[in-house]
Amino acid sequence: MKKTLYVVIAALTATLSLTSCDDWLDAVPKTDVPAEELFETENGFMSSLAGLYITMTNESSYGKNLSFGMVEQLAQMYDKLPDGTTDPTTVYIYDRETSGAFNTKGTLASIWLGQYHIIANANNLLKWLDKNGEVVITNEDTRNMIRGEALAIRAYLHFDLLRGWGPMNYAGNPTAQATKCIPYRTVADNSKQPLLPAKEIVKNIVKDLETAKELLEFEKEISLNSNEYRNRRFRFNYHAVNATLARVYNYTGEVEKARECALDVIDNCGLSLMSGNEEDPILFDEVICGLSMHEMSDYMADYFAGGDKIDIKYYIKLPTMNLLFETSGIESDDMRAKSSAFIKDDDKQMRVTKKYIENDNQVIPLIRLPEMYYIACETSEGEEAALYINKVRNKRGISITKNETCDSKEAILAALNREYRKEFYAEGQYFWFLKAHGLTGPLDYNTDVTLVEENFVFPLPDAEKEYGWSEENEEETEDTADEV
Repeated sequence: MKKTLYVVIAALTATLSLTSCDDWLDAVPKTDVPAEELFETENGFMSSLAGLYITMTNESSYGKNLSFGMVEQLAQMYDKLPDGTTDPTTVYIYDRETSGAFNTKGTLASIWLGQYHIIANANNLLKWLDKNGEVVITNEDTRNMIRGEALAIRAYLHFDLLRGWGPMNYAGNPTAQATKCIPYRTVADNSKQPLLPAKEIVKNIVKDLETAKELLEFEKEISLNSNEYRNRRFRFNYHAVNATLARVYNYTGEVEKARECALDVIDNCGLSLMSGNEEDPILFDEVICGLSMHEMSDYMADYFAGGDKIDIKYYIKLPTMNLLFETSGIESDDMRAKSSAFIKDDDKQMRVTKKYIENDNQVIPLIRLPEMYYIACETSEGEEAALYINKVRNKRGISITKNETCDSKEAILAALNREYRKEFYAEGQYFWFLKAHGLTGPLDYNTDVTLVEENFVFPLPDAEKEYGWSEENEEETEDTADEV
């Protein structure tokens, strides 16, 4: 796997130290290219922006743990367990390092550092854009694009940190909004930032996204399905920012805003729901925003494959498959459970998704179109709610005779629960769905696991507790300011 070149490009902006949260930014970039030189040209700004996306494909971010990796293991999407592990609940050991098992504590620490690494680089790019962007980049749309994408990335990453370390059931728990959980970093230095209440994190996320949406409004009319703008799906384009807003507003329970954004994306992004996945199991033509992973097939071979290696990859057993996808062990009408979507080994009774091994566009999806239909469903009632969810189901091959009725809020949530796990299998969204809706209890497709609230709220990494902001260092900062 040759990702070195791209990581070097990402390091053109200052990079994070992974030793502690006290050193957010290295003094010297790993490429030894001073920032003053890098940001003297438009290409330098473009390289810095590209580096943000490329770093997002790292294992600690969406290149594994926040897509098909750890968050899917937390939702018990795989029957594959680490060597020597027989208990699937060991993935919820957050308070200590474990060997020969999932070591979730170490994984969570790497996610935290990895996300703030990218955020710091986004802030550094924004700082230099403020400093000399107008001089170096003469085209206003180009400047707005760079700023809008950097803000969208900052918001998107903070939102997933909030989804992990923030409270459960934000919209339905009256105490959730006041829960202090993570910092919202908008500075490109090594200053310590306080843990903010979840409500303040949401406020900052929405502010960044709304600003990004305004900056990218010049591409409001583009169709992501056109050849001209096809590659904009690998970046935070206008429609992707709008889709992220729909996701955030749905999370916070701001129903009308979520619905408005979701329907705007459905009506205007230019993409349509697909009715076949034979040539493309990841359904790239539904991807509103995704990441391009260089030489994906080489990298993903460690996690997904068939043949004699199937039982050491991210497989599910046939009974799990039948429960997850509501099938009976035979070829399903639902294309998401067909042989076009899964490698099937009937001798071993195992299945492995094809999403990342038959992926000609080398894309890791961040937001796909069906989620907008699900948000429209969740923010509607009765027949209208049923219309949105059934449109996805019917496109997937499920007969209209099996349509969901959605005659109550409970029925809508139950239907969405089943659809999220099928539609976004191995994409890292189902665990967040369960948490956002406070869905604890036994998993019907894994009788060994009963989820409780503690499984959904990640503890702060040790480094953040030791080196991060505290009341004492805030007082020190204020005393120093008074002396100055």
